[in-house]
Amino acid sequence: MSDQSSLPLVLVVGATGHTGQSIVRGLLESKNFRVAALIRPESQSKPATQDLRASGVEIRLGDIKDGVPKLKELLAGVSIVISAVVAWAIEDQKDLFRAAKEVGVQRVVPCDFGTPGKRGVRARLHDPKLRIRDFIKELGVPHTFIDVGWWMQLFLPVPSRSKAPDDAKAMTYTIHGGGTQKLLLTNLDHIGQFVARIVADPRTLNQAVIVWEDEVTELEAHEIGERVSGEGDALKAKRIPVTADDILRLAAEGKAEAAKHPDSFTANAQQSWNEYMYSMHILGENTLAHAKELGYLDARELYPDVPRYTLEDYAKEFYSKEDPGEYYIWRSSQSRV
Repeated sequence: MSDQSSLPLVLVVGATGHTGQSIVRGLLESKNFRVAALIRPESQSKPATQDLRASGVEIRLGDIKDGVPKLKELLAGVSIVISAVVAWAIEDQKDLFRAAKEVGVQRVVPCDFGTPGKRGVRARLHDPKLRIRDFIKELGVPHTFIDVGWWMQLFLPVPSRSKAPDDAKAMTYTIHGGGTQKLLLTNLDHIGQFVARIVADPRTLNQAVIVWEDEVTELEAHEIGERVSGEGDALKAKRIPVTADDILRLAAEGKAEAAKHPDSFTANAQQSWNEYMYSMHILGENTLAHAKELGYLDARELYPDVPRYTLEDYAKEFYSKEDPGEYYIWRSSQSRV
């Protein structure tokens, strides 16, 4: 048996979230790292934390708001920091990276893991991430920025049998701006496999990397879903066309409501979702060509040995589930918390 103590230690922040869980799995499965998770003290007894501990993850109790001195203690022995924090904590990462620089962490990966794009389009979710990138560069800490294609989990029409809320189902039936713009796609569950390769690769140090597995249009996705689901014409009849003007109007309405009620999940989600839709479907920002224009390295070019995986492959898994809309059910429950 190899000596695990000689492996580099990766601290994952946000390890119990969707992306964080994928990252932890990928790191552990690679067998190239020891893994620790930063967990808030009030969450140490939660089932998700217990699952991490059972999988061999070291639990370090603390919060990114604890301040630099405490965070330096929490980073003892850490080689790599990967952040997958919730959207409203993006700006709170600064002390984590200040502490990482002071203790000599070899690489930090801030919470990006979204689709590529320029400033000024996604004010709610993307622009704060770009500001954190600027901060990291100015700080001078070694880094890698990782973005991913739109989740496959969110790109297929949900079948009628799903118990997802009607408004969530309607989101999956929507065709944005004609549905002819190509989009990069990634299976959420595979993100961690790529991350494990990226953070072990010296070629990616101080670079941005785009992770993707397929590139298809929204119309192509609906055609795949209608065929693989077995609901064909029934799903096709549910399509809801929306224009670029519709998307901009919905984003503006969400922004205005969020200005009145900053803590409104519904208002913030409406703004963020529609800004994303405009970026991807109207401006065409979520393409490989655009990512390369922005300077991203292509994960598929870096790791050609990773097996090809397509939306068609995912669709077969998706429609075989008891409820393919399970993510939307979870999302709806969070909006009421």
